[in-house]
Amino acid sequence: MIMSQLLNYVAVLFFCVSRASSLDTFIAAVYEHAVILPNATLVPVSPEEALAVMNRNLDLLEGAVTSASKQGAHIIVTPEDGIYGFNFTRESIYPYLEDIPDPQVNWIPCNNPDRFGHTPVQQRLSCLAKDNSIYIVANIGDKKSCNASDPQCPPDGRYQYNTDVVFDSKGKLVARYHKQNLFLNEDQFNAPKEPEVVTFNTTFGKFGIFTCFDILFHDPAVTLVRDSHVDTILFPTAWMNVLPHLSAIEFHSAWAMGMRVNFLASNLHYPLKKMTGSGIYAPDSPRAFHYDMKTEEGKLLLAQLDSHPHPTPVVNWTSYASGVEAHSVGNQEFTGIIFFDEFTFLELKEIGGNYTVCQRDLCCHLSYKMSEKRSDEVYALGAFDGLHTVEGSYYLQICTLLKCKTTDLHTCGDSVETASTRFEMFSLSGTFGTQYVFPEVLLSEIQLAPGEFQVSSDGRLFSLKPTSGPVLTVTLFGRLYEKDSAPNTLSDLTTQALRVMFIVILIVYSLYW
Repeated sequence: MIMSQLLNYVAVLFFCVSRASSLDTFIAAVYEHAVILPNATLVPVSPEEALAVMNRNLDLLEGAVTSASKQGAHIIVTPEDGIYGFNFTRESIYPYLEDIPDPQVNWIPCNNPDRFGHTPVQQRLSCLAKDNSIYIVANIGDKKSCNASDPQCPPDGRYQYNTDVVFDSKGKLVARYHKQNLFLNEDQFNAPKEPEVVTFNTTFGKFGIFTCFDILFHDPAVTLVRDSHVDTILFPTAWMNVLPHLSAIEFHSAWAMGMRVNFLASNLHYPLKKMTGSGIYAPDSPRAFHYDMKTEEGKLLLAQLDSHPHPTPVVNWTSYASGVEAHSVGNQEFTGIIFFDEFTFLELKEIGGNYTVCQRDLCCHLSYKMSEKRSDEVYALGAFDGLHTVEGSYYLQICTLLKCKTTDLHTCGDSVETASTRFEMFSLSGTFGTQYVFPEVLLSEIQLAPGEFQVSSDGRLFSLKPTSGPVLTVTLFGRLYEKDSAPNTLSDLTTQALRVMFIVILIVYSLYW
């Protein structure tokens, strides 16, 4: 009896101590870093030259870390490619790589820098975390030797990985993630043989991590939230903005809302390549965000988040839309291209009304009222249901209200950054075949609209009040992961042509700038 009471007392005491040591909220920081690039060369530089470039970037990152720590931040996220830049070949990036061990080795590089060979970058990051008592998330390159016994071993005898690392507030390496979904121009890296689902626990929640292009795919992004039940996603990225639906702050804030998690996105700041847009996003609304195409300066953001975000209602994304009768509009429909995908559009001809547009299995319904119907601006309702196949292969269902670039309907879907038309109200829904839908609202000058819209449990994205600024787009961006390998609706020749065109665009960007 006495032993039973003692055990009960110990259990209660343990529970109280654990509750006392955990935090209900925390201060998050992300740093949009104006990266210093190495000189362009196809010939590998010396390790000393590579380290000199990385230390120049680390000097800037150190200033952000120190500032964030002084302002009470518990964790800071820095960008993909933030320490050595981009535009490498497989050979030229090699001097920038270090061997990054599995975090299970229980290692504090600041205390024992030579335990795993020459690791000056890991040592410096570890010491930064330890000296400032803050978790640091950084992106560096990992190298792993292999030999002929491994049939997948590259010809040069090594794997090279785009890698995120996390050091805790004592400088200990607590997480290592190898990027799974490499972008078109990342030939310098290998993808891991299997997607890595990387999490770690803190006194202020459970965290997961992935990188940039990973966000558009199921693994590991969705798996981290659905199966690992993380509270917060850490997201280093080098994101090139693509309007109207894939600008950084627009899509990243939508992903946080759609997946109902905190999301810490740190982007490179390199306007010449359309790289900007970082943010601290809660499931219900952005807490802080930054978009700046005009200056060359980095930006530190801080905001308070709930350690364990309050559950939001599960959304049935087709419930409302499936009950709306779709009226035939005959030849009023027209087609337009958004990021190489052919949408079906309807022009919004009145100051307000109800419109429906369909493509394949997707019907999009819009109710709206503009503040005024301007003669110099055209808006359209668009639908896309198909496999996107340009810089990757992924199946989309998208309903979108957007401003056309000019009054010519052929420009509907083109990139637009400014508008003049405000909306008194809007309500957008669609007959989606997926539970993974990401709600976007983007205003003129690439601004978000926190607190101005909501998603209902029956799948409507609707305004809570008149928009604070002119509208660029209101969008429901759906992903059907299970159909990513579906037969392409375009011919193989057309698909290949689009891929080549996109690669040429990337090359022109790289050469010109």
